[in-house]
Amino acid sequence: MSTTSLHLGLSTLFIKQGLLTTEQLNAAIGQSKSRRQSLVATLVADNIISAKTISELCYQEYGTPLLDLAEFDLSLIPEKFLNKKLIEKHRCLPLFERGKRLYIATSDPTNFNALEDFQFSAGLHAEPILVEEDKLAKALEKVLEDDLSSLDFGNMDESALADMEVQDTSNNLDDIKDEADEAPIVMYINKILTDAIRKGASDLHFEPYEKRYRVRFRIDGILHQVSEPPINLSNRISARLKVMAKLDIAERRVPQDGRIKMKLSRTKSIDFRVSSLPTLWGEKIVMRILDSSSAQLGIEKLGYEPEQQALYMEMLAKPQGMILVTGPTGSGKTVSLYTGLNILNTTERNISTAEDPVEINLEGVNQVHINLKAGLTFASALRSFLRQDPDVVMVGEIRDLETAEIAIKAAQTGHLVLSTLHTNSASETLTRLINMGVPGYNIASSVNLIIAQRLARRLCPHCREPEDVPQHELLRLGFSEEQIGHGFTLYKPVGCDACAGGYKGRVGIYETLKMSDEISRIIMEGGNSLQINDVAKQQGMNDLRQSGLLKVIQGMTSLAEINRVTSF
Repeated sequence: MSTTSLHLGLSTLFIKQGLLTTEQLNAAIGQSKSRRQSLVATLVADNIISAKTISELCYQEYGTPLLDLAEFDLSLIPEKFLNKKLIEKHRCLPLFERGKRLYIATSDPTNFNALEDFQFSAGLHAEPILVEEDKLAKALEKVLEDDLSSLDFGNMDESALADMEVQDTSNNLDDIKDEADEAPIVMYINKILTDAIRKGASDLHFEPYEKRYRVRFRIDGILHQVSEPPINLSNRISARLKVMAKLDIAERRVPQDGRIKMKLSRTKSIDFRVSSLPTLWGEKIVMRILDSSSAQLGIEKLGYEPEQQALYMEMLAKPQGMILVTGPTGSGKTVSLYTGLNILNTTERNISTAEDPVEINLEGVNQVHINLKAGLTFASALRSFLRQDPDVVMVGEIRDLETAEIAIKAAQTGHLVLSTLHTNSASETLTRLINMGVPGYNIASSVNLIIAQRLARRLCPHCREPEDVPQHELLRLGFSEEQIGHGFTLYKPVGCDACAGGYKGRVGIYETLKMSDEISRIIMEGGNSLQINDVAKQQGMNDLRQSGLLKVIQGMTSLAEINRVTSF
């Protein structure tokens, strides 16, 4: 998709209305070019100007009619006007024909090139209709993802499968292969996969038990049961998933790992990482959804506080040293690392990564999949990288002393190294390296920054409600007297049709520990994580709890959610 042309009139309008400074405008233009999207889309995506404000401003300035696209029935669009190439190129949507005029939905009425192209294609005079950018993006996604719509199986549910006469053919491999390709099973699995994508799930669990079989989605970090097909279909479901992932369906005694690539449209596909595990009552299969678009979010979307984001960007700009990201499984470490790699990914840099497994494909980055059976370990991959003239190296995880020593050597010899560890806080990461056997002086001279993180669920903006909490309780929970004195509104989850239990989406919570002279001294003197943490706080670091409370003050999440993901 080419970047929509930038028109001077719209830029001037934003500055004239005081919505942007010249510096902000130039920065937004740079972002829009790097992301290959329109200026309006960038401003809305980065929450600089709301979609509603832009549409109302353009209506007042240009007199272009406004339309609430959320209320428009997209099925009424004449098929002959759905030129997918033009729609993808200009991010505009033809809506209807009236009096030899074709009306085009756009969030930028100054995009005259789009109007001319649609006019030439349709042979009708093109007229713009103003719509809000966020609603336009949703409509375009529905229209363009025609491949996905072909996988929508309507009202099909477990009852269609329950009516099937099923016999256990688990000992007959040919029968298993045939049953895995039966239409009802294929349709059921496809429906489950597309439902998971639509609901924003991160993982799918297919779980057999003695008397029941259940399917669960992990949405915003919490598992929800979504289906319970008949238990006698257990082998067929697992066989179908294994066929799709190119696994050995005859082997049920050992774990297997595979991958499924699902094409949603001409421009978008989703990868599933598949893991099968033999359990007491059959094979449990877990699928992780790997969406490469998560690496294109932009650092502004991740939830860093301004000073934390500035510190991360400062360390990414350094030519050498080590940046470590830490946290439990599912805390968003991969997205943080890939966001950093995406910022560094330019033609001037040679970037190599060693991962187990490679979760997100990044064009321009040399990604290596670790293969322990073949002897390709993190340490051996890292040694090879250093013979490949690298500028930036990413190691999926530092698991042992050998990998740690090579990574530190790389950081000390002119390379920028990014990696992860599994620790609970930034300060504990330093002591973990010491416990591995890394000398303190090597840690002090190589580590630039440690980021500890968690993911908290966002409150649904449509149904959240204010919550009254006594002042003494706020103090006990960790709020400062200064924060309470300034006043803020606490919100609690309610639940509506637009969310799951009052929450929709997640936001990152971070603590960023910069290596300082005093912290270096504590490390070399054999100090512990408590001493390091105390000094880091004195130097201005917000720990995970404090960062989480800031998200509560900002209305992004609830106290209950912060209590769930952080300790106090």
